[in-house]
Amino acid sequence: MKNITLQVEGMSCQHCVNSIEGALKEIGAKGKVDLKKNTVDVSFDEIQITIDRIKETVEDQGYDVV
Repeated sequence: MKNITLQVEGMSCQHCVNSIEGALKEIGAKGKVDLKKNTVDVSFDEIQITIDRIKETVEDQGYDVV
C-alpha cells in the first residue's frame, strides 16, 4: 500500500468529509480528511489506482487539489 497526502481546497464540513472519503472508497482507496489542515491522507494500491485517478476523484466531488 502506498500513502500520500493531498492538499485540498474547498472543504469545510462533515458533508465534505463524507463526499471525499466515500468517493475514494468507491475506487478502492482509503481516504482520511483533516478539515483543519485541508488535507486528505490516502492509502491505495498503486498497481490498481494511479495518483492522477485519486486527484480526479477528489476534483469530481467539487474540490481543488493543489
